[in-house]
Amino acid sequence: MADVADAPEEPPTVLFLCTHNAGRSQMALGYLRALSNGQVLGLSGGSAPGPALNPMAVAAMDEIGIDITGEFPKPWTDEILQQCDVVVTMGCGDTCPVFPGKRYLDWELEDPAGQDLVTVRRIRDEIKTRVEQLIKELTQANTRP
Repeated sequence: MADVADAPEEPPTVLFLCTHNAGRSQMALGYLRALSNGQVLGLSGGSAPGPALNPMAVAAMDEIGIDITGEFPKPWTDEILQQCDVVVTMGCGDTCPVFPGKRYLDWELEDPAGQDLVTVRRIRDEIKTRVEQLIKELTQANTRP
């Protein structure tokens, strides 16, 4: 009989939150899914979801081979928050929820809404650096000696 200690650990889950869930949080989720090889799970949501993904965010991600068109702006829910190990906020201020026992990171990033592609590329690249670091931290923390 297998020991409970031998059971594989569930991958950590990250929730990316921003106001409209149309740009920053969607780019971060796209990177997380593309770069973590399933070692970290991701979700996204917004405090006031927009009507559609930011077309410049979609274009900027498409340039690097990450398709985020299967996503759509959606609100966060208490149920989603309960599932997450890490909550990354990106400009939703006081409207972002706080639940005890969750790790919170506040990424101050420029909002890509209304920005040109050159600006959105810069935001995209900053998000990539932060997501890579987060994946590294979470996968090292989830590895047993």
